[in-house]
Amino acid sequence: MIRERGFYRAFFALALSLALQNLLTFGVNLMDTVMLGRYSQDAMSGVSLCNQVQFLLQMLVTGAGEGAVVLGAQYWGKRRLEPIPHIIGVALRFGGALAAALFVLVLLAPEPLLRLLSNEEAVISQGARYFQIICFTYVIFTVTNILVASLRSVGVVKIGYAVAFSTLCINVCLNYLLIYGRCGFPELGVRGAAIATLVSRCVELLIVVWFLKYRENRLNLTLKKLLFIDRSYIRDYGRVSGPVLVNQAMWGVAQMVQTGILGHLGGDVTAANAIAVQVYQVLSVVAYGAASASGIVVGKTVGGGRREELRPLVATLQALFVAIGLLSGGAIFLLRRPVLAAFGGALTARARALAMRFMAIIALTTVGTSYQMACDNGIIRGGGDTAFSARMNLVSMWGVVVPLSAMAAFWWAWPPAAVFFLLKWDQLYKIIPVALRLRSWKWVKSVTRPEGGEEETV
Repeated sequence: MIRERGFYRAFFALALSLALQNLLTFGVNLMDTVMLGRYSQDAMSGVSLCNQVQFLLQMLVTGAGEGAVVLGAQYWGKRRLEPIPHIIGVALRFGGALAAALFVLVLLAPEPLLRLLSNEEAVISQGARYFQIICFTYVIFTVTNILVASLRSVGVVKIGYAVAFSTLCINVCLNYLLIYGRCGFPELGVRGAAIATLVSRCVELLIVVWFLKYRENRLNLTLKKLLFIDRSYIRDYGRVSGPVLVNQAMWGVAQMVQTGILGHLGGDVTAANAIAVQVYQVLSVVAYGAASASGIVVGKTVGGGRREELRPLVATLQALFVAIGLLSGGAIFLLRRPVLAAFGGALTARARALAMRFMAIIALTTVGTSYQMACDNGIIRGGGDTAFSARMNLVSMWGVVVPLSAMAAFWWAWPPAAVFFLLKWDQLYKIIPVALRLRSWKWVKSVTRPEGGEEETV
């Protein structure tokens, strides 16, 4: 274990900064859920289905950004910053193409997409209205988040939560005005929530552009640097980010399938799942912040060639992940009733009861998530091994979780809480393969190129 207090101060400063950014980002969706839940349960459920597509986009954007983070952190450890703008330019091309494809899919076929996730006509109708507007945020969201993630790889983190805080404030204010029709504004329901999110996404992109132009001086990014890149870095980026993108895409699609399984069990189950997932996302932000921070710290250590420091670093991080998981799980369990009280009387009694059970299950599985997810996406991925997670999740999600859950829901007719547990229990059993991979030390890989490589600018 590391005993120097300076390490803990620096690590938690970075982790809590990233956690705050995640908290504010997920807080936007939580406030949408709460404010729409008070407006109408069908509206809340419809938007929660649309948010599964947003989650898929978020996973793809994370995958595109993680390639830049892993490479950037290792180059930063080598004190070589000149390749990083090229890598960011590649990431923006990959992420932008994926966001544009998703935009076209949602714009052209909103209702068929929603019917895969639910058979409740009222819920589908509300979701389709939301989709017609929210799809215009996809490319904007992607550009903003890849730029913010790339800056994080070189230790620039404050802009992330500044952007997220502005989004939360704008979104909550506009939600209040446009969902309910306050202060002379029209009552637009789900369309009002979508307009509020679109406006806030535009503002956050403008903030990032302003920051890059006037305040950022470490990479000195310009539009010219992002457009005219060294083509050879496409290969480097694809080697590192390809497995991450595959893993994130599988994970995002799997979450949509899971939502579809629960969505075909009834509107009350959909509503309860929407609440439980949003609560988990908000209260697990410290675990995700610690994972992101550990990826940067480990990547910088490997890139700097200080491999003798890895053993105490990894041991320390694992202990921190377990402690964070216990605290996060306890918070979810204790805050179940206060969270449901925020929804007023809009929820049915069955939806409330199911949400209580779902949140209790998530409180348990969060302990496993905090350890294995942070070790996998933080330590192992930061060390240069981006393929392990894709292989593990391919087998786990499509070989175990989805088939068993589908059979439990539609063949064995198990109660919704039992199906929900089967959808989440991989967060516990994946502790075993992740721990074994850590102990093998095969995940330590340098993914940067030596100095003096040829450059081909386009």
